[in-house]
Amino acid sequence: MNPDLDALLEDAIAAARLAQGIHRYYQARGFTTESKTVLSDLVTEADREAEAAVRRFLSERYPEFAFLGEEEGQSGAGAYRWIVDPLDGTVNFAHRFPMYAVSVALARGDEVLVGVVLDSAHDELFTAVRGGGAYLNGARIRVSKTGELKRSLLATGFPYDVDRVPEAVEYFRRVISLGIPVRRPGAAALDLAYVAAGRIDGFWEMKLNPWDVAAGVLLVQEAGGQVTDFEGRPFALESPFIIATNGLIHESLRARLFGEM
Repeated sequence: MNPDLDALLEDAIAAARLAQGIHRYYQARGFTTESKTVLSDLVTEADREAEAAVRRFLSERYPEFAFLGEEEGQSGAGAYRWIVDPLDGTVNFAHRFPMYAVSVALARGDEVLVGVVLDSAHDELFTAVRGGGAYLNGARIRVSKTGELKRSLLATGFPYDVDRVPEAVEYFRRVISLGIPVRRPGAAALDLAYVAAGRIDGFWEMKLNPWDVAAGVLLVQEAGGQVTDFEGRPFALESPFIIATNGLIHESLRARLFGEM
């Protein structure tokens, strides 16, 4: 099978718009929240309904594709798999902090072919197909040209169980001790989209899931950036560690995280 990536991108965008509509409906109407693994790991009606809508829409069009979503897990099997975070940044959404998005990706194995990240609050649509470049609202985007780590603006995040993962705080300390500004927006999909757009120069985080990063990884790659795991190996979707940069600061950031500089 040789899929039509442009047609798949259009359907991925349509699916993301469905989720955005649900986000906006619940922001206007109000919603309830529940905790999942820990108190700060939230889920809302918007998460569940957005995933159900996206799953239904894409599964009807591509019944031969598997589907992996954050809320309901994986259904189906096959060479191709939709990977969806229906609401990345749920804590932000729950507090009406306008940094949340829907992430839709199509992968064949570990190779992401189509990626869409839609910032619901600001209506910014980041898109990419493999080999076709990365775009924001239809305009080509590229990673930054910052070549020195100390002149960079970086982003990171922390796992919900950060009290059990002290190294996450230590990585953060090693970077900010150089005086480097680090932002913590709370939505990995948007962090990666911002690397692709050149708004930030690099991003790292640990204990993420495929739905958090699949679309964003393709955006960074197609915008000319570099994405690896913490060891510097090519990033795999199941890897719990990610570093994404403009490429120019990649090795110096990785070395700093591991205390090598």
